[in-house]
Amino acid sequence: MIKYHPNQDLLTLHAQGELPLSLSIAVSAHCELCSECAAKLASLTLAATEDNFTLSAISSDDSQINAELDSDLEALLADMMTDDKLDVADSSQQTNSTVSKINITVKGQDYRLPRAFRQQVANQWQGIGKVSRLRLDTGENKARASLLHIAENGEIPQHSHKGEELTLLLAGEFSDEYNTYTAGDFMVLNSEHEHSPKTIEGCLCYTVVDAPLYFTKGISKLLNPIGELIY
Repeated sequence: MIKYHPNQDLLTLHAQGELPLSLSIAVSAHCELCSECAAKLASLTLAATEDNFTLSAISSDDSQINAELDSDLEALLADMMTDDKLDVADSSQQTNSTVSKINITVKGQDYRLPRAFRQQVANQWQGIGKVSRLRLDTGENKARASLLHIAENGEIPQHSHKGEELTLLLAGEFSDEYNTYTAGDFMVLNSEHEHSPKTIEGCLCYTVVDAPLYFTKGISKLLNPIGELIY
């Protein structure tokens, strides 16, 4: 059962198309895994669309043009709905076989990703020990977006955060000092949090960080001086 979700602000900004790509991927992927948030997002998207139509109508001085525009838009939307239904009926096999299936393999494990990642899995996996990372190119200067895989019985050394860290659990499970997480959980941590994620079965996550982690125990503290280079 999914326990952690994007907040209302994130959902609203996503519906309005105002999130950077790294966060937009996270919200989209979560909504593919969470029917509750998918329903909220659909409602927010509809409201944003209606607001845009209203603002467009108000900006025109000619009421007759507005009326004709509204009529044309209604007809266009009706046609689109009809076309969409036909497309779904005619191309369902193609959708199921291509768009829905985004498969990756890491450390001998096969995973199916949400459609939000369909243009983001061209790079190579890199890592050490039980932790592997595939960097995603979102075109952002500060934020670093990655797929993060932790093999069974793996652990990330204890650390805090110099900035914010978003984690969306895509498959498997992991736990830390705060809770145990399952696929679909959407967590945001900051400098007030210190934890050491560990997994028994193995897990695949999507992560976005805007500053290096700060390791707080053991030999991993040696990585802190070069944190800016590896986060």
